[in-house]
Amino acid sequence: MISLGVKTDPIETRYSYEWLFNITRGEGIPFIQLGSFFELYSLDDAYFFQLRNLAEQKNVKIKSVFTAHRELGGFFYKNPFMEKVARKNYERLIHVASILGADYCGSNPGAVYRDQLDSKDKGIRCYLNHMKELMHLAFDKNLKALTIEPMSSLAEPPTTPDEMDRMIKELNTYHKNHIQNSIPVYLCGDISHGYADKNFHIINSNTALFKHGLSYMAEFHIKNTDSIYSSTFGFSEEEIKRGIIDLEEIKSIITKNKEKIPVDDMVGYLEINGPKTGRDYSDILLERNIRESLHTLKAIFK
Repeated sequence: MISLGVKTDPIETRYSYEWLFNITRGEGIPFIQLGSFFELYSLDDAYFFQLRNLAEQKNVKIKSVFTAHRELGGFFYKNPFMEKVARKNYERLIHVASILGADYCGSNPGAVYRDQLDSKDKGIRCYLNHMKELMHLAFDKNLKALTIEPMSSLAEPPTTPDEMDRMIKELNTYHKNHIQNSIPVYLCGDISHGYADKNFHIINSNTALFKHGLSYMAEFHIKNTDSIYSSTFGFSEEEIKRGIIDLEEIKSIITKNKEKIPVDDMVGYLEINGPKTGRDYSDILLERNIRESLHTLKAIFK
């Protein structure tokens, strides 16, 4: 089956990594996906060596590093200054993942401006060209693969099955031609991502996109959502009632298609924002929110 993990996004600015690692260790959750944060790109390496040591002391593994804020979108803006920063920061993200001993590192590719949608193909080409070079850097840093997250908007490729096919196949064809010094690129899927058009019509359901992506997938995000993939939340009893995600269905899709999955160590990471950030009456609810969701996931997947 799969292993379970937690992405660190909800603790940003309000709880320590030690706090989260104590929860995940107590719940028997072995893996962490480090979500990016604003200081990550300029912190000294020593910070991440300390973080790795802390994780090891708590018997959890930071297996993946993945963006949290869409901050690497500069490949899509037709602006050389933004492109330069996106490349510099992606290189830094890979370096951080290497220090942490992570297997995977990734992001959503980025978004084309809504008023410049005709530049989308050029943005994809710019992104793919940079990724081919980054695949060599990640090889040098001893990562297993880079990952791409399919999104829920035509402005944020890949969203459709055709876009997934195009982008992943091109990158992995390149990898096969440079297998001695590059690593593959896989998907970091998301069970809550589907595509609804501007008229709220469901063009591709979340389950259809998840199933299609499994043949390219190394890891994925687990969260609940509504009928048009607008808001996202966890799996407490109340949240399950208002959400559409059927975890048993997700498990069935994985089980029936397990031979297609390209890795043997796939992890599903709980990825939720948690309660409102920065309020005394809501920050205290985060631990319960995380634990209740993990209890639900463990009952299905373990």
